Amino acid sequence: MQHLEPAAQVAVKQRVLEDALGHIGKVTPARVLPPLHGPYWGYRYRARLSVRLVNKKGGVLVGFRERRGSYVADMTECHVLPPHVSAMLQPLRELIAALSIPRAIPQIEVAVGDATTVLLLRHMEALDPADIALLRAFGERHRVTWWLQPKGPETVHPLDPADKDALAYTLPEFGLRMAFRPTDFTQVNQEINRTLVSRALALLDVRADDRVADLFCGLGNFTLPLATIARQAVGVEGSKALVDRALEAACSNGLDGRASFSVLNLFEVDAEWLRSLGYFDRMLIDPPREGAEAVAKALAALLPQERPKRVVYVSCNPATLARDAGILVNEGGWRLSSAGVINMFPHTGHVESIAVFESSARC
Repeated sequence: MQHLEPAAQVAVKQRVLEDALGHIGKVTPARVLPPLHGPYWGYRYRARLSVRLVNKKGGVLVGFRERRGSYVADMTECHVLPPHVSAMLQPLRELIAALSIPRAIPQIEVAVGDATTVLLLRHMEALDPADIALLRAFGERHRVTWWLQPKGPETVHPLDPADKDALAYTLPEFGLRMAFRPTDFTQVNQEINRTLVSRALALLDVRADDRVADLFCGLGNFTLPLATIARQAVGVEGSKALVDRALEAACSNGLDGRASFSVLNLFEVDAEWLRSLGYFDRMLIDPPREGAEAVAKALAALLPQERPKRVVYVSCNPATLARDAGILVNEGGWRLSSAGVINMFPHTGHVESIAVFESSARC
């Protein structure tokens, strides 16, 4: 959507959200939130670059796959990547061509942190000492850190063990440093993520004596900021690897006494499970594209006195948000007090959004 003015892109996304809520969920927010804006260029701090040796194109290609195809686009720059990453596309072609196994390298993942940029090299065959020397030289020249993946995800490791915890992003408003691995899920747009965390917590209206749940908590992107404000923040996530990372982050940020985490498949929960956790004053939900249907049904089934005062739902799919909003409002009697879009992915059709629900018994 790079041909369209950013303000027009946001207007289109707002209409997509409103149409989904109306047509799928049969609900209308009492208030439309102003959209969250951020950088329009150079914002994509996470990317998966495909690699392919194509002799007809003059050698190695490094870039994104063509739309609806397996071909790698012949690209030498990308304006949605950070400038220093875009500038590496051509040097990466030359680097891969110089390695002993160019045909055995299918992809390079990019993860940009506040202090370092990681390039994760997927290689199907072993690298020889000369290859390692080339990687080290490239890393020094371009100020990047190399990670390697010889087989499955469990084999991912830094080329230099000392770089294990170098990759991180910060949430300055809350005094937090969030270390992560290049394969962990983090938001693509870090500046928007910081603004999103601030808005979500403001919409939750968290008080110092509140007990708050963060479902689909991932690395603790919302849980740890919540723990700096609330009496207790409880994070629940389906990935043990992410929960382990969240626990490490809680300890390193001095919040292990106020933040707790557990591993659970949130697509298979019910009201009894939710009751077993005890009462929560507030709840934040940040599911993947599949949404949080089981959680919505559980919340809808709670008695009025068992319900959180407010639920903030962060969504990356307006269709599943609308479905879950319909369950909460039409089956559970919740009120959709507000909703709006977040321009997390400028120049794409991807719609990120946020919605606020209030219990009819607890205004």
